[in-house]
Amino acid sequence: MVISSPVPVTLTDDEHGQLLGLARAHKAPARLVLRARIVLGAATGEANAAIARRLGVHVDTVRKWRTRFATGRIAGLTDAARSGRPRHFAATVVAGVKALACSLPAEHGLPLSRWSSSELARAAVEQGLAPTVSSSTVRHWLATDAIKPWQYRSWIFPRDPDFTAKAERVLDLYERRWQGRDLRDDEFVVCADEKSQLQALHRRHRGLGPRPGRTRRVEFEYRRGGTLAYFAAYDVHQAQVMGRCAPTTGIAPFADLVTQVMTTEPYASARRVFWVVDNGSSHAGAVSCTRMSQVFPNAGLVHLPIHASWLNQVEIYFSVVQRKIINPVDFDDLDALADRLLRFQDRYNQAAKPFDWRFTRADLNNLIQRIAAREQPPVPAAA
Repeated sequence: MVISSPVPVTLTDDEHGQLLGLARAHKAPARLVLRARIVLGAATGEANAAIARRLGVHVDTVRKWRTRFATGRIAGLTDAARSGRPRHFAATVVAGVKALACSLPAEHGLPLSRWSSSELARAAVEQGLAPTVSSSTVRHWLATDAIKPWQYRSWIFPRDPDFTAKAERVLDLYERRWQGRDLRDDEFVVCADEKSQLQALHRRHRGLGPRPGRTRRVEFEYRRGGTLAYFAAYDVHQAQVMGRCAPTTGIAPFADLVTQVMTTEPYASARRVFWVVDNGSSHAGAVSCTRMSQVFPNAGLVHLPIHASWLNQVEIYFSVVQRKIINPVDFDDLDALADRLLRFQDRYNQAAKPFDWRFTRADLNNLIQRIAAREQPPVPAAA
């Protein structure tokens, strides 16, 4: 004799549609799919024991979700709120560990360069913050505030006394302004620099292309084929690159790049061409400005502050070159390296668009203020 459930289930059309969709869902949580199938079976008059056998669960599970649906409908199929495990650590302990993570290990006399979660847990116990705490608990605490003391980034304080003024004039040029006036159509802004010591490494064995489930493979061993320098000038607003290769860096190869650009249109007949450069030896100091203006009166160097190559837009192009041409390094010889650099340059120019440069004077001033707030007196040299 089949014993029917004392909790009958009757569905509306809307509930039946929702439950049917949930029961057939491929990406829904498995527990919700199971509960929907239990209720659908109960709605057809199927006994609890029969539903349990068909779905491979205990009959108590079927009984529980039949009852939960009868009292709470579809909302009753979700998990009830749980209080969770009571806090084992006081809020002051958690705050103390986070403060410890935001300090340097050397400040506590520890022979560590940076914290790990296990070292933080150990230090917390040694400093009496808690009698015991696990590294996984520390990681959980830090994750709530995105504190990652095991990571670091390099930075440098500006040491150019005219850093702000020099940087602002370059940022103005990017926005087509110079000394308070807008640039004319026949005035151009060119960023230039050199990428030195590019190696023509030749792998001893041919690499293997990618396959399903396998990344590209590159032989570890190589033979050296020499180095060269790649000089490039990038027109900020036209998004065009003009470059050349040379055996080494220096004043002469940079002058060759300037000649290459300034003897072609539209730069040859331009009213003025602003050359944004860093303080590298190939184009450093007032002497370099004089040297350029003597050969090309309509060209002028605009030097970036010291340690501000990141404000030079040609460096963005160089990063593209590094990712798309250089790595992974594998060239038969220097000629092959130079050929690929110059052919890529032509390919890039066919579809290039100006970089979406968004760093403005306001961003610069905010940066300078943040740096000034962190600046500390220099450490005196040891006697």
